[in-house]
Amino acid sequence: MPIIPEPLKIRFFTTFVHDKPRLRKAVPGKTRSAFGHGGGINDPYGAEYHVIMNFKKISLFILLLLVADQALKIWVKTHMHLDESIMVVPDWFQLRFIENNGAAFGMHIASRGGFDWGKLLLGIFRIVMVGFIGWLMYHLACKRKDTPKGVIAGLALIFAGAMGNILDSAFYGVIFSESTPYTVAQFGGHYAGFMMGKVVDMFYFPLFQWNGVPRLLRFLVDSNNYFFGAIFNLADAYISVAVVYLLLFQYKFFSK
Repeated sequence: MPIIPEPLKIRFFTTFVHDKPRLRKAVPGKTRSAFGHGGGINDPYGAEYHVIMNFKKISLFILLLLVADQALKIWVKTHMHLDESIMVVPDWFQLRFIENNGAAFGMHIASRGGFDWGKLLLGIFRIVMVGFIGWLMYHLACKRKDTPKGVIAGLALIFAGAMGNILDSAFYGVIFSESTPYTVAQFGGHYAGFMMGKVVDMFYFPLFQWNGVPRLLRFLVDSNNYFFGAIFNLADAYISVAVVYLLLFQYKFFSK
């Protein structure tokens, strides 16, 4: 059996026993991100790595939401006449193609004169909101260790919904011809300037006819007094579902 010199024994003991705790301390400690654990004692990557990976996941989630929203809108825009309907479920669910110049659920922002200042202001507001929500997601995921996953998912839905309608306003007037009750839009046309395009809506749920609706609730019915009268798109649905979810299930987090 070979004899190990005493200095080597001392060096071995110092390196693998005394230095080991010091190496462990160099790895970021017990840090929890909004999406799970990161940077534990036995974690070779650390908290920063997990934050980056988690933002890649949420970015992919937002991208998938945007692709679904835009794919449906483009299909409707290039396959249906304006105000054309496709019955999906008889009596209560239709795909009905309309376009609007203003807010969500087919609402319109009135503005006087030739230039639609209301639409421009709405577009600027949406861009500011998207920037704020992006910053808020980053802040909550990186700075608030107690942020639930549901909060980040809800904010991602709102981000994707706002971005989806921004894309309509920004680019549809530039890349499509105009939709009419007699013609289907085509790629390569130009019916409006940048940020002046119309938002595509298609989901229509005329659940029942409400003839005695009070004046204050007229916004809930359409011109034929059918409830639910609003026509909306996937982006609107993302925002609505997220807001309801955050108010009902995550209000305790925001009330801290």
